[in-house]
Amino acid sequence: MSYPHVRLRRLRQSGKMRELLEEVRLSPKDLVCPVFVQEGATSRVKGESMPGFERLPIGEVVSEVGAIADLGIPAVMVFGIPSHKDDAGSSAYARDGIVQRAILEIRKGLGQKVAVMSDVCLCQYTSSGHCGLVRGDRIDNDSSLEVLARVAVSQAEAGTDVVSPSAMMDGQVRAIRQALDDAGFKDVAIMSHSAKHRSSLYSPFKDMAHSAPKFGDRKTYQLPYTNPKEAMREVETDIAEGVDIVMIKPALAYLDLIAMARSRFNIPIAAYSVSGEYALVKAAAMNGWIDEGEVTLEILTAIKRAGADMIVTYFSKIAAEALGRR
Repeated sequence: MSYPHVRLRRLRQSGKMRELLEEVRLSPKDLVCPVFVQEGATSRVKGESMPGFERLPIGEVVSEVGAIADLGIPAVMVFGIPSHKDDAGSSAYARDGIVQRAILEIRKGLGQKVAVMSDVCLCQYTSSGHCGLVRGDRIDNDSSLEVLARVAVSQAEAGTDVVSPSAMMDGQVRAIRQALDDAGFKDVAIMSHSAKHRSSLYSPFKDMAHSAPKFGDRKTYQLPYTNPKEAMREVETDIAEGVDIVMIKPALAYLDLIAMARSRFNIPIAAYSVSGEYALVKAAAMNGWIDEGEVTLEILTAIKRAGADMIVTYFSKIAAEALGRR
């Protein structure tokens, strides 16, 4: 049967009917909000390339994370900007490092009100700005694994729920899982940036986190966006190494890969809607060209529709507020 007997518009005639028949429902509970904490800062520092985001002093972490939790957002991901960088990335695993201190403050101030995820990478902490240790003119994979594992254990000691390695070093999940288990943190989960692509959409983050490489680029460890089969191999490898949640990154231009991973693997999938995606929408909204809230919800719903179980996104607060107005 077809028109005029079938009229699909009948199901769209009222708001409540449209609500009843929604196939994909976006909720604040789907979101993870990034938080930047800057060592030595005495007040909030605005991020020029990411309007609405600030680098927080340690004293304001609890109030900011508490406000995020009050919006119904269940988790934050903590990124640190240290005051000291060196060739070994030693600030990344220091007991009094900025991320470790931030986690301790969140736990002390908010308890289990919010889940804490923490980035495990070296780019903010090394003199080179690379995600692994540099030996000569190369990023040395295996020596980097030892440091990444040490970073993860230090964050677990501070009280993180989930460590999230983003360095794209081969074997990082296996090394971190072994180190966590050996240190008695068998219940700390790993959410790996499994298919992290070499993307220009990271530029605002590099500015915000002071993490741009001082030489070369990241093409030897981040994925080329031309290779979907290779991306699935990265995901499959992380699963074999014991990862708990895999991630596709970036999100909006990679919906096909989210859908591909969803169809192939029975594991929680995160998508990272990265800083460039946020900045593009923000710039258009600031010029009055789009409705920021509506575009944000459309983008995030598309990411969820593709198959993501959770979305790490700088849109978290905007989306939660927009959903609250509906």
